[in-house]
Amino acid sequence: MSERPTASVLVTGSELLTGHVADANGPFVARALGDLGFAVRRVILVGDRPDDLRSALDHVSGEDLVVTSGGLGPTADDLTAEIVAEYCAAPMAVDPALRDRIHAKVAGWAKRAGWAGPALDAATAKQARVPHGAEVLEPVGTAPGLVVSRGGGPVVVVLPGPPRELTGMWPAVVAAGPVATLLERAPRAEAIRLRFAGIPESDIAATLREIGADLDLARVEIITCLRRSELEADLHPLPGAEGIAREAADRIVAAHRRKLISDDGSTTDELLAAALLERGWTVATGESCTGGLLAGRLVDRAGSSAYVAGGVVAYSNEAKTAQLDVPADLIAEHGAVSPEVARALADGARARFGTDVGVGITGVAGPDGGTEAKPVGYVCFCVTTADGQVISRDPQFPGGRTDVRERSVDLAMHLLLRATGRTGPGAHR
Repeated sequence: MSERPTASVLVTGSELLTGHVADANGPFVARALGDLGFAVRRVILVGDRPDDLRSALDHVSGEDLVVTSGGLGPTADDLTAEIVAEYCAAPMAVDPALRDRIHAKVAGWAKRAGWAGPALDAATAKQARVPHGAEVLEPVGTAPGLVVSRGGGPVVVVLPGPPRELTGMWPAVVAAGPVATLLERAPRAEAIRLRFAGIPESDIAATLREIGADLDLARVEIITCLRRSELEADLHPLPGAEGIAREAADRIVAAHRRKLISDDGSTTDELLAAALLERGWTVATGESCTGGLLAGRLVDRAGSSAYVAGGVVAYSNEAKTAQLDVPADLIAEHGAVSPEVARALADGARARFGTDVGVGITGVAGPDGGTEAKPVGYVCFCVTTADGQVISRDPQFPGGRTDVRERSVDLAMHLLLRATGRTGPGAHR
């Protein structure tokens, strides 16, 4: 893969090192760079200490591109721009026009909050300090981005830490002159993205070993990743290796067709939303052990009001009966965690909201409450539709309470997708 320009990502923020805040920027930038054709070699997380950032920059000096995030705010510990300027031997100075644009963004709010004055002026001037020769990326919030070139070293892109600001600035990064020049060296071959459900990475690895025995995969980077119970297999060919990547992808699909969700990168969430809209169906949920996580997953997508009618979290037996008309004698006979009650939850949700599809989930999430007959991790599912479909499952999931609940939501999404008849090119039935 040496023909690809290389890149590393430096994410700064002491709050990220404590674990109190999860890093969203590193994964976003790494994936975006990979999609552009860069070979991403490192994602490094460092605190807000100048020496740590200097050391990290020295560590990635051999890259073509380095992208940093964080440390561009108005406070004394926001030092990324200064350290990068020092690294690139580019003296800093206030850009008056940039300072005025930042001031215009905050002036009204600062006046209403009573924060206008010398301190705010100093903070604005700090954020408007620009390394000599840097390309300025217009602020999405108050902090501008910077593109700085180091003689004999990498192009360094300096981005703000708030994910909304970083992602909003990303199109300007791609269009920036020094980055665009690097992109001319990046391979333009489209990646092939496969998505599977219910298959471990080891199965794909075994298939790749078989394929590699008679097909040279040296010019195809293959990345597998398990996310939300879906196994992603992405094939990134170098120019000229597109045919090899396509043949490898076809052979992977042929070996695991029954587990295939999509061969174009579409996720279950995307496929389900499209299928519900296409059929004009609406869905309602009746959840016990997942406590509303499924409803939250369904409404995560913009426009979900077109197909999500509502949901009920019926945790107690009394709530199941009162809110979703689950017969009390059914619970007494079969237990709250049973296929029968899951069916009643699905029917009750569908009837309560007048939808085309209802889904019911009830289970033992743990860590307590399990029995020999119904151990921790045992979860019952049912999807019912107005046209008479009934799809049920009652697996036992491994892991702790969070694992069981998250895996339950994943499976419910797959069962809903199956009910629509749109389970992708290789229906895992």
